[in-house]
Amino acid sequence: MINVFQPELRREELEAVEKVFASNWVGKGKVTREFETRFAAWLGVRPDVLRSVQCCTEGLFQAMELLGIGPDDEVVLPTISFVGAGNAIAARGARPVFCDVQARSLNPTARTIEPMLTPKTKAVLLLHYGGVPCEMDAIVDLTASSKIALVEDSACSVASRYRGRACGTMGDIGVWSFDAMKILVAGDGGMVWCRHPDLAKKAELGLNLGLGGVSGFSREGGDRWWEFEISGFGRRAIMNDISSAIAIQQLAKLPQFIARRRQIDEAYRKLLADVSWLELPPEIPDHVESSYYFFWIQTAPPRRDGLAAFLRDRGIYTTFRYHPLHRVQAYGTTAGLPGADLAADRTLCIPLHHSLSDSDVDRVVSTIRAFHNRRV
Repeated sequence: MINVFQPELRREELEAVEKVFASNWVGKGKVTREFETRFAAWLGVRPDVLRSVQCCTEGLFQAMELLGIGPDDEVVLPTISFVGAGNAIAARGARPVFCDVQARSLNPTARTIEPMLTPKTKAVLLLHYGGVPCEMDAIVDLTASSKIALVEDSACSVASRYRGRACGTMGDIGVWSFDAMKILVAGDGGMVWCRHPDLAKKAELGLNLGLGGVSGFSREGGDRWWEFEISGFGRRAIMNDISSAIAIQQLAKLPQFIARRRQIDEAYRKLLADVSWLELPPEIPDHVESSYYFFWIQTAPPRRDGLAAFLRDRGIYTTFRYHPLHRVQAYGTTAGLPGADLAADRTLCIPLHHSLSDSDVDRVVSTIRAFHNRRV
């Protein structure tokens, strides 16, 4: 099976984990702190406003807590988002308000966000679809003028930049994912960035049970060192040195991962350009850098579903990410969002990962062509 997502883990990652095992310390320690520092350098931010987290979804939950989101508040987010984003809002007793997206890019814009703002809106939580940055100038201006917080879900955007700035660092809070289906894979894990250092300090407490200092214990080195105090009611949602050791190796390889994904993106665009019944993703603007997380094709709804089944039966797995949240009954909305509805019924994400060979790419393309030829 040719997979949509697939990590590339080699001897370097295994040797890094072996060193952690040999140290006899597998929890959060110096390796995790090293990863935080290196990832901050990758983003071009200060390490003191960055905190590692167990997973990106936990980072989204933390973001809502840090911003004080609660009952009677509203948070606007694109309906084409990961379910963890909707859950993070709803779990606070707040109302997720879903905005439309562009039918081809599947990204929200200031024009799709603005009509959804009300006096109850406390934040906008946006996703950079497939690792292609949203048009951030207008969105940042809109949230700033409206005096509402901006959270960037950069789970797909570990290497994405907008006018030279790393995605996830243009609002108030940014989150990243390192799970098994992402580009930089640590098994699990994530990162939270906060523009304001005081929020980063609160995040550190919230991620580790409200314990301050090295461990939270109040008498380290003295009598009754087991005594402690807490400054809040946090959870324990931290990365460990095993995941961080893998992540450090993956971070070092990230430029070559992105280069290979770019090659595959370019190959699909070239090899599928003459397929008249398919629409390809919009061209990536010169002022942005993509992470090339998804490559998606679009075609008429009945044909899209038939193509997905045809490919699957021939050992090529595809999917559609992300199922529109305004269609999920649990969120209690009946909104009609035409751009998102059109995209959800027409879009198919085909395999794109840096372990794909040229022959894999050719096989995907030839099988797509075979589906059309069989129909005609």
